[in-house]
Amino acid sequence: MAARKSHNRGVTPRELANSICETLQQHGFQALLVGGCVRDLLLGREPADYDVTTDATPECVMQLFSESIAVGAQFGVVLVPRDGLKVEVATFRSDVGYSDGRHPDRVVYSKSAQEDVQRRDFTINGLLMRHDTGEVLDFVDGQADLKAGVIRAIGEPDRRFAEDKLRMLRAIRSAARFGFDIEHKTFAAIRRHAGAITDVSAERIREELTKLLTEGAARTGFELLDKSWLLSIVLPEIAAMKGVQQPPQFHPEGDVWIHTLLMIEGLPSGSSPRLAWGVLLHDVGKPPTFKPASQTGDRIRFDHHVDVGVRMAEAICRRYRFSNEDTDQIVALVANHMRFGAVDQMKKSTLKRFVRLPHFEEHMELHRLDCLSSHRKLDSYGTVRRFLAETPAEEVRPQRVLTGTDLNAMGYIPGPLFSDILRAVEDAQLEGQIATREEAEEFVRNKFALKVTRA
Repeated sequence: MAARKSHNRGVTPRELANSICETLQQHGFQALLVGGCVRDLLLGREPADYDVTTDATPECVMQLFSESIAVGAQFGVVLVPRDGLKVEVATFRSDVGYSDGRHPDRVVYSKSAQEDVQRRDFTINGLLMRHDTGEVLDFVDGQADLKAGVIRAIGEPDRRFAEDKLRMLRAIRSAARFGFDIEHKTFAAIRRHAGAITDVSAERIREELTKLLTEGAARTGFELLDKSWLLSIVLPEIAAMKGVQQPPQFHPEGDVWIHTLLMIEGLPSGSSPRLAWGVLLHDVGKPPTFKPASQTGDRIRFDHHVDVGVRMAEAICRRYRFSNEDTDQIVALVANHMRFGAVDQMKKSTLKRFVRLPHFEEHMELHRLDCLSSHRKLDSYGTVRRFLAETPAEEVRPQRVLTGTDLNAMGYIPGPLFSDILRAVEDAQLEGQIATREEAEEFVRNKFALKVTRA
């Protein structure tokens, strides 16, 4: 992947980080690249962000870089933005106490990079690099774990997770993202501390789960969430899918859990977060509505699972504080995922309204994944694709031929029935029965003349 450049000055993130290191060193300070950027460079990946660590205090950093922002100066972190890019500069430190399970109670600055990396989370994130020579400084055996494909906590795993509970989810996400294993002591510590994940804010948990869903390894990530005992705590509604059988004629792949895993496995890296959550939650209403064949008399059924799933999906979105816009779309994906089965029987007006749903491409993709993860029949998907390809946009979203003002001018009394009349007019328009205002007026007089005209 090519290094990202800003539009105005052509500076790459690496060049910005290098220049910061050079400025610090020119003023007598130590300065090294640190953390995820070093890990990614060693893996041959283009880092998303660059971080610098230094023995300069936040006050010194801010004096040297006038544009800097004290995003976490109390923890020794200063942001240096330039030309649309940004680099975090952190002062060498030791952390003392983590009363809130997220942030240190106080920090003690040090002059040692070796001491600084001991407070970091995992060995592969504790590597340092000289910006000019590329020499790697490794005080935690991170290079060995990187080569072996292992996620290992620095020092005592229990201490690392007690300091910051979110590290448990980050361990899962890192293992999934890189295809690494979690070292057994580190994994055992995650299980011991899993219940404490609720100490982390809903927003931070949501962010980690969203990244887990959209980085291209969602199935692996959710299987690890389950094995680590975190899934039943952060998303018990998803854990409840395990063992919930489905009618084999429609779902030969297995239970609801397996079906959902197959679907999220199909999400490529960079998928829309709303689509990813919609895929994850589309069948969330099945476990509480499950009825075995012995009870129904014919086959396994999930009566009203969509309605139940809509309520559950909305509750999950509220719990994790999604925006109203994101919540609306995720819930809409759950609410409409079964409608594709009826597209061949839909009236033209119904089908046109269906494809007018906001972000309909996400509904289409969810349905495609749903089919490929079960019976593998894409007939309905193909029907809708052909309809979209063959139907002009102006037929799907025609201009209105009649308004409420027009109805009033025709002698109709404003009131609740106006919406029914206008809906009927639009239906007729979408069905191709009317196309002009004159035809619409005649349609209304014929259908509603005796109901709403003035005396």
